[in-house]
Amino acid sequence: MSRDQILVLVLVFIATFAVVIWLLGRTAANSGEQRLNQVLGNEPVDAGVAPEFWLNQLAKATRPLAKLSVPDEGAESSALRRRFMNAGIRAATAPLTYFGVKTGLALGLPMIAFFALTLSGAAVQGINLMSLLLLASATGYYLPNYWLAKAIARRQLEIVENFPDSLDLMTVCMEAGLGTEAAMNKVAEDMVHKCPELSEEMRLVNLELRAGAPRDKALRNLAMRTGVEEVEGFVTMIIQADRFGTSIAQSLRVHSDTVRTRRRQKAEEAAAKIPLKLLFPLIFCIFPALMLVIMGPAVIQMVRVVMPTMSGTQ
Repeated sequence: MSRDQILVLVLVFIATFAVVIWLLGRTAANSGEQRLNQVLGNEPVDAGVAPEFWLNQLAKATRPLAKLSVPDEGAESSALRRRFMNAGIRAATAPLTYFGVKTGLALGLPMIAFFALTLSGAAVQGINLMSLLLLASATGYYLPNYWLAKAIARRQLEIVENFPDSLDLMTVCMEAGLGTEAAMNKVAEDMVHKCPELSEEMRLVNLELRAGAPRDKALRNLAMRTGVEEVEGFVTMIIQADRFGTSIAQSLRVHSDTVRTRRRQKAEEAAAKIPLKLLFPLIFCIFPALMLVIMGPAVIQMVRVVMPTMSGTQ
């Protein structure tokens, strides 16, 4: 087997794991919305093709590996569980699958790297071989952490970008005479195509209220599940408006303007950082090439004319 074939096998293995992790995230993110549709009667229940079926199968496959790294207790109420909720993953088997994938990658990537080096005949031994295997193991162990952080950032960005529009819609609904629960339900119905993440969170709040949970607790759960600062401010505003008897519609309008102002300030801050970020590429990549093109011919001419004159050959 040639070195190119070994490289292809390694790339296929990494791509397969990446596709599995991506499918896991997409399936888990869509499972909550499908469960809500089944509860509300908008979608028939089909256990044979439910996303939870594939999650359970993956959890069963990784259960022996997960036992090597999963915490003995407290995994359900830990900070990791909150990160799963922030990423939209609410499956009960998510922690088990997560730790199973981490352990599998941490053990599998070094084995593949060692197998590839052995078949390729590369002269890597001693400390170099150990460092390479440790690097492969660390990459496999921290790759799920990177994927989870990216999933959280993507979901929170979607919520932040669409949250002012949902506040405007909720303000219009409440000024038309709807209550808080009915307005949130209307927002969930209208935002389902533009921002499914925010629509799902609003529906979960309505389901908690239907189940008899207090409004302040259901709203605080909304802030905890999203992990977005704007949503936390919205929850605080609604609770204080209920407590002091102020107009919720007017408070929503003011909060919507505040959220838009904060989003514009973040965009201006990101734009102000661009010159500093471009400074190092300009200095180390662009300016040397530019100086070489501009000064190169002059330096060559000086070497051809001045150096013979200084040496006395002319």
